[in-house]
Amino acid sequence: MNEKKSDEKRILVTRSSMPPYEEYMESVRDLWDSVWLTNMGKKHNELTERLKDYLKVENLSLFVNGHMALETVIGAMGLTGEVITTPFTFVSTVHAIVRNGLTPVFCDIEPDNYTMDPDRIEELITDKTSAIVPVHVYGNVCDVERIEKRAKKHGLRVIYDAAHVFGVTYKGRGIGSFGDASMFSFHATKVFNTIEGGAVATGDRALSEKLDMIRDFGIKDEEVIGYVGPNAKMNEFAAAMGLCNLNHTDLEIGKRKEVFDRYMDRLSEIKGLSLPKPQKDVKMNYAYFPVVFDEKVYGRTRDEVKDELERHNIFSRKYFYPLINEIECYRDRFAHGDTKTAKRISDRVLTIPMYASLEKEDVDRICDVIAGYRI
Repeated sequence: MNEKKSDEKRILVTRSSMPPYEEYMESVRDLWDSVWLTNMGKKHNELTERLKDYLKVENLSLFVNGHMALETVIGAMGLTGEVITTPFTFVSTVHAIVRNGLTPVFCDIEPDNYTMDPDRIEELITDKTSAIVPVHVYGNVCDVERIEKRAKKHGLRVIYDAAHVFGVTYKGRGIGSFGDASMFSFHATKVFNTIEGGAVATGDRALSEKLDMIRDFGIKDEEVIGYVGPNAKMNEFAAAMGLCNLNHTDLEIGKRKEVFDRYMDRLSEIKGLSLPKPQKDVKMNYAYFPVVFDEKVYGRTRDEVKDELERHNIFSRKYFYPLINEIECYRDRFAHGDTKTAKRISDRVLTIPMYASLEKEDVDRICDVIAGYRI
């Protein structure tokens, strides 16, 4: 095997987008004058309104991070029993369900876009089922129409984990406008970030107002504590970062598209690779670039490719691996179910570097390794 070349530039799997230093410093200058650093200050409220407009949603509640946003909205709905979700996701999705005292039931995924398979939902519904928590994956959109049709038939709530789909639209609608609620993550690695942060979008005004209270210890006013709530508020410095980053988000997505297109141009002719497939009626955000390796055709396993990239100082991620129904804290606790497609993808998928500032020559270097390493 080739040894890692010490003179090769280090390429990480992701890199946070940040505004110009001077722009951010100027945006936080007035915080020293107001000394209002948290508790829904001016920047928090301004970001709320701007995001409602950008995401095309009716109501939006900001949170300290995406996990607390999801955990809080699940709790706010008063769900009971079982919740159908996917094992092909980041662990936060299922933690949010379990930490609310609910039982996750794992549904398999579709083979092309890796989102929940609507045809498998019906067989998982029991008299204990109260909700469905599908996950939009890598920027790919769930089949919202078929999922919500099944949910409506059985009177189930639908809460989307929309951590990967900031700015995505489907048939002209903001993706956060579907279902009963959608959770967005504004983590540093996402297309749009507030350093750490998240939000819940919903068309239900009463639910949004409830979330606003729950995230602040459940405080209704100075004398009334109406809910048992966490401290999950977004602070003013995070909101300021969000306001600055939002000024550049469309440009950042455009740069991501250039990286995406270069990958597609360079990798599409290599046999044994499954590359992202654009979806009809979906405006993409180019959040990730997952590659699924068929070792029988390509000649190498996913793990071998990952190791080879690292020898060239290129860092990728087995995302998502292992499946959530196979991780230590859940594998002996909840039924696995039939998730063969999710298992096959999880064992073969690799997300390769994808971010707006990734240079063309670095994309080519990554592709050269992948193209040259196959048998």
